[in-house]
Amino acid sequence: MLSLLDLCARIDSGRLTPEGAVGLVREAIAAREPEIGALVCVDPAPAIPTTGPLAGIAVGIKDIIDTADLPTAMGSPIYAGWRPRADAPVVARLKSLGAVPLAKTTTTPFAFLDPTATRNPHHPGHTPGGSSAGSAAAVAAGMLPLALGTQTGGSIIRPAAFCGVVGVKPSFRLLPTVGVKCYSWALDTLGLFAASVPDAAHALALLADRPAIAAHADAGALRIGIVRQDFCAAPDPEAEAALARAARAAERAGARVRDYALPARFGEAFAAHAAIQDYEVRQSLAWEYATHRDALPPRLRAALDAAQGIETAAYDAARRTAHHARRGLKEVFSEDGLDAILTYAAPGAAPAGLDQTGDSRFNRLWTLMGVPCVTLPVDRTSAGLPVGVQVITRFGDDGRALAAAGLIERALRD
Repeated sequence: MLSLLDLCARIDSGRLTPEGAVGLVREAIAAREPEIGALVCVDPAPAIPTTGPLAGIAVGIKDIIDTADLPTAMGSPIYAGWRPRADAPVVARLKSLGAVPLAKTTTTPFAFLDPTATRNPHHPGHTPGGSSAGSAAAVAAGMLPLALGTQTGGSIIRPAAFCGVVGVKPSFRLLPTVGVKCYSWALDTLGLFAASVPDAAHALALLADRPAIAAHADAGALRIGIVRQDFCAAPDPEAEAALARAARAAERAGARVRDYALPARFGEAFAAHAAIQDYEVRQSLAWEYATHRDALPPRLRAALDAAQGIETAAYDAARRTAHHARRGLKEVFSEDGLDAILTYAAPGAAPAGLDQTGDSRFNRLWTLMGVPCVTLPVDRTSAGLPVGVQVITRFGDDGRALAAAGLIERALRD
């Protein structure tokens, strides 16, 4: 994989020019893209700044994020060839840092469940996950050092686990979702994919203009709770093995690790996620449903059909349940003495076949809670498929989440 920090260091030292760095990415795309299918389009002649902390760093932009220089098709024929007049603020921020938004990466249509044609770089017969399929796959294949994604259920954490890269779903609204096609305004969260935890921390610190996120390298004597989310169906054995391996690595690195069972209110909140998401998508995709229903893919069309019957009272009750659980999560971290939670990133390795994107059951609660989550690759199956874990900290403590993930990453490497 391409390391963002390595490229930056080579550019800063004069061993590589920004143009040369983009050239390396183009070579990697030419070599891997035909078999992976992670990209919608590539800018043939982008502006390449020579100054800025990310000068020469090529970035993939999920194709529900507005770009003025490239089409934004939402993964749907309804928007084929559509060109926004302006960049989304996160894209404008990347450009101000010197980065090059080089390619649009594939997304499931409107970031729901109907799969893309993108293949898992570790096994072409397996899904890369979704909905941020192209972003995860492109970083995993070494085609891009950084890519943007979004998460409403598990669309960053799960594909990062399936593809064996670091994925970061930051605290809710840490990065602006203006200029991003809305699915659920209470849940949609903008995040990123990178080759390593330090790469991801560096990128997030710059994007959010919060240097402390990357400076929080020393995790200290962390108190980590192992959470198995008993309100969900059990994971595959390889996910359980990866969780145990990550826990042992954390202990070797000096963390205090213990099993922790979430109170019942979190199971109730997990169940509330669907009502919030589906009620809101009924409104956010109202025009597409009213005028282009037959052009919508089958899973999304069926979800929108069902969403028409959700009553406002059920939505409001789900929001109250989520609010109470968020308040309760503060107590988990403060009164129950946890600095971080370690749990499954996905039920197991990427499933076989390209007709699905996998199950987000171990992600949805944490998206609803709005807390920072980091996918960390931990293991491989006998077939070579990656298996990851998920590190979670309290709202606004994104630096600690990355520091904890970095501590485990180093322990696994050593």
